[in-house]
Amino acid sequence: MYKTITIKAGSGGWGGPLTISPTEKCNKILSVTGGGIHPVAQRIAEMTGGEAVDGFKETLPDDEVLVAVVDCGGTARCGVYPKKGIYTVNIEPVGKAGPLAKYITPEIYVSAVTENDIFESDYAGHIKGNPAAQAAETAAAAPQPKSKAQAKEEIAKANEGKKENIVVRIGKVVGRVVNICFQAGRDTIEMVVGTILPFMAFTATLLGIISASGLGNVIAKTISPICSTVPGMVAIAFVCGIPILSPVLGPGAVIAQVVGTLLGSQFALGNIPAQYALPALFAIDAQVGCDFIPVGLSLGEADSETIEYGVPAVLFERLVTGPLAVLIAFAFSIGMY
Repeated sequence: MYKTITIKAGSGGWGGPLTISPTEKCNKILSVTGGGIHPVAQRIAEMTGGEAVDGFKETLPDDEVLVAVVDCGGTARCGVYPKKGIYTVNIEPVGKAGPLAKYITPEIYVSAVTENDIFESDYAGHIKGNPAAQAAETAAAAPQPKSKAQAKEEIAKANEGKKENIVVRIGKVVGRVVNICFQAGRDTIEMVVGTILPFMAFTATLLGIISASGLGNVIAKTISPICSTVPGMVAIAFVCGIPILSPVLGPGAVIAQVVGTLLGSQFALGNIPAQYALPALFAIDAQVGCDFIPVGLSLGEADSETIEYGVPAVLFERLVTGPLAVLIAFAFSIGMY
């Protein structure tokens, strides 16, 4: 017996509330959090009567996924499932962010959710299943509109025998170019305001805290000796690439951002030799993207068997290529400074 629940945004969260109800076909709660099935996903499954599934071990058709539970810090994952029309619950307090921010709306997305933000509901006016599945059913029942190819064919027949003059053709080309440039400019501004400027503010704030608190001196005495040697950086890359840790360290690239900022300040102060800058970059980035592997395979419409073997294969590959990338970077940095 399936039950209806309401999911509200937690402290500092955004979006929602989402009132959802499973169906016989759409009843899976997909957990894409890198550490097995997250407690929030398990709680949703228990309260709705649905089934919690680890997104790192298997994939599901979109029309079977009721809710996707993610822990994205503002990169692609928080927008991937809203783009697909699937309810998305983010564990992190993130609003409209990332390259897919335009798909993130309060009707389909909620963030900063904990187990205490999930409630039973008796509201009956909501969509059953996920919005994408409901839209597909509605579209199947409605009369099918003409396809783009059919519309073009009809326009071509109507214009048959008519020849456009050179002025009209030039006007169409110019109008198309202007529209493309205008859209590109708008997308660029949205990306800068929504992603790049907040990151710059975060970096400036972190550097200010380091300088004012004296944390830089502590880092210089602890981290600098490790990052001043090739074996130390190889060890960092190896630890970051461990398959159990890399999906946990990857979300939002937060770890890489913080450590990169800390190391950058030490390079600037001269506590770490400049020739180790390139190897250090690869050392702290061995885990980047490991949390996105199942999502990327899902976007590529990979089979369940492909995801089952592909995810661990890529994770173990990072364990090998992470330290190897540090050594290659060190070789290429010889003589650079």
